Amino acid sequence: MAKHGKRKLSKRLIIAGIIALAGLSLLAYPVATTFVFKAQVSSHKQDFIKKTQGSFTQGTNGQSPSGDVVEGPYEELYQYLMSENERMAANGQIGLVDAFSYQIAGIDLSKYGIDDGCIGYINIPSINVELPIYLGANDYNMNKGAAHLTQTSYPIGGNNTNSVIAAHRGSTIDMFRNIHKISIGDEIIITNFREELTYKVVEIKIILPTDIHEIKIQPGRDLITLVSCNPLGANTQRYIVYCERV
Repeated sequence: MAKHGKRKLSKRLIIAGIIALAGLSLLAYPVATTFVFKAQVSSHKQDFIKKTQGSFTQGTNGQSPSGDVVEGPYEELYQYLMSENERMAANGQIGLVDAFSYQIAGIDLSKYGIDDGCIGYINIPSINVELPIYLGANDYNMNKGAAHLTQTSYPIGGNNTNSVIAAHRGSTIDMFRNIHKISIGDEIIITNFREELTYKVVEIKIILPTDIHEIKIQPGRDLITLVSCNPLGANTQRYIVYCERV
């Protein structure tokens, strides 16, 4: 009987150990996944900057140290996106009518040598998140990082612009999960194919998905607007963070 009791106890300990290991694995999986993702993002960003920014000096608005405008390898793309931003500001973004208007990229970046549709990066130091920005807020792009909403301004800065950038909140990877921890005054840094742009958070709102007017261009302002689902784990509202160019 004693031997039988020991065997039962041993089996219970083994089962308990397996359950404990399984639990630890489940807890560790998101952390490990996020760690690998961040390493991949860092590597991809370095390659992106090296490939795209060319002779532009990061953070100097396309100018050399002497103040002269420098024409880098993506000047044609920059000029085109500027004209598109001006067009959207002038026509009131008439194409921004429903969720499907966000999903298809407004431009094929492969024509300019950017094959994966990545137009830049967003860095949010206060929540330790950096993500690539892909054109078109479809499922494929949003599983890889943040997405630019088509029919909103492209993230190159400028007067009368509002570039809307969305990311998941409930993914295994952090992405915009902690968007609610961003505070007024926090820095948001956009690195595009040309330069680095710095914004500061100026307003936070919770809106309905149908409140499209809340994400439109605001005359005279240079904005980046972050969007994610709200509340966490649901999809009934939108959490909005407005950021204005410093």
